[in-house]
Amino acid sequence: MPNIKPVSDLRNYNEVLKDIVVGEPVFLTKNGRGRFAILDIEEYEKNQATIKLLSKLMEAERTIKTGDEWLTEEELKKDLGV
Repeated sequence: MPNIKPVSDLRNYNEVLKDIVVGEPVFLTKNGRGRFAILDIEEYEKNQATIKLLSKLMEAERTIKTGDEWLTEEELKKDLGV
């Protein structure tokens, strides 16, 4: 079940921060509507890595469909930061 709190609870932010764990962000509402999400830095970094990977996969799929030139193994490693 999602952890939803009014933004006014941030007055006692230590209590709000205690409820944040990986995979369970805290959603803050303002005037009864969802406004913000607070998540663990580990989860944030994982989300960013997933976005980067999906972006690269979409780029690869586009390259295959258009018949553009393929990257060498070295170029691919450089692009991926390996």
